[in-house]
Amino acid sequence: MGGKGALVALPFVIVTGWATWHLLELTVWRDGTDPGLGVVWLVSFLLLWWLPMCWLERPATVTESERPGIDGLRVTVQIPVYNEDPQALRACLESVLGQSRRVQRVRVVDDGSVDGATGAPLLYEAERALLLREAGRLGIEATWDRTPNRGKRWAQMHVLHEDDADVFVTLDSDSVLDEHAVAEGLKPFADPRVKSVAGLVVPLNVKTNLLTRLTAVLYIPFTRGLRSAQSVLGSVLINSGTLAFYRAEVVRKHAGVYERESFRGVPMQMNDDSMLTMYARLEGRTVHQPSAVCFTLVPDRPRHYFRQQLRWMRGTTVRHLWWLRHMPVRSLAFWMPVVEYAHLVLALLVPVTVLFTPHLREQTGSLAWYTLILGCAMNYLVSLRLFAVRRTDETLGHQVLMFVLSPAAGLWRLIVLRPLYLYAMATCWRIGDWGTRTAVEVRVAPA
Repeated sequence: MGGKGALVALPFVIVTGWATWHLLELTVWRDGTDPGLGVVWLVSFLLLWWLPMCWLERPATVTESERPGIDGLRVTVQIPVYNEDPQALRACLESVLGQSRRVQRVRVVDDGSVDGATGAPLLYEAERALLLREAGRLGIEATWDRTPNRGKRWAQMHVLHEDDADVFVTLDSDSVLDEHAVAEGLKPFADPRVKSVAGLVVPLNVKTNLLTRLTAVLYIPFTRGLRSAQSVLGSVLINSGTLAFYRAEVVRKHAGVYERESFRGVPMQMNDDSMLTMYARLEGRTVHQPSAVCFTLVPDRPRHYFRQQLRWMRGTTVRHLWWLRHMPVRSLAFWMPVVEYAHLVLALLVPVTVLFTPHLREQTGSLAWYTLILGCAMNYLVSLRLFAVRRTDETLGHQVLMFVLSPAAGLWRLIVLRPLYLYAMATCWRIGDWGTRTAVEVRVAPA
């Protein structure tokens, strides 16, 4: 959004400052007493370090002298498939074959998909024929393998140790690439220090219902906020498995180990994206390329949504424990769990302090009012990133409506996702297979 984005953000910065001043006045300066909430508010704002920094992110570009090196990269796209909607899979394959920068190889690995109604193998014969026919016509090498069901990681790594590509692209089978996603995703590799590149993930079925619209707004703080800020530091910690690019030698180096990660003796098939990202981060820079856009199907029913959230949250908890145990204290990876847990503690500390502090109990109404204003302003500041992606299937009016309603996403995060996260932390050992579905759960809406 550039200068226009900064100009639009100005009113929300002013409102945030005003609400913060009054909160400090109520909790620190009034009557000369300070129950310690002044420090709490200060720490709370410091924990939002990523909010201003994410605006510093710029897409990587390539100079004319660097162009031959990028054009010469051999690229393999690996697509694990498990109980996918055939129409979604077809759209995924067509988007890969239709890239402005052609890839050299496409590997589809069906991890033992089955028909949910009959239990018979789901073979995707039409989609397989499409891939092999069109790839042959374009001069792209393509393979389609069906393996016994072992999990996403095994499907991702299938025969990659034998692959001679320079860059591996991992792509979810329910996702559709923008026409220039591969071309844009390769640009950061002009810097030899870069070992992985995260694509920008945007919900595809955003207009299906209220849940998918809510999910689109909830994606923003991570996909266009925290990850963007980490990218400025060259230290993205979790790529989206939906679309990510890796130096091939990084992936090949860990073949055989990556698939066998376990937690408390249970195979760890979730959080594949964070593990691959950490392999890359240990060897160099990991960045985000906001111009490499991928559209993905998100859950459109509550049951699927909450199962997915639990899976992600449990996996994140395990990865946090991994970072705290194995990463250097000086690294961003070590401090990110500390920040996350500090947020949780502060969220409990503020209401407890107000409850047991007499002069603050008298100001409960004012505190609630200014906290509400501050929360809305912060949500609006984050949600300005909605306008960073312009879509042909979404009007400006729809984007504005989602922006206006974005505080509802903050409320959802506070009263629904925060308690769910606490439950996921307490049950983080309940990890299992890679899928959230025993049958096709999200389908592409008819055109």
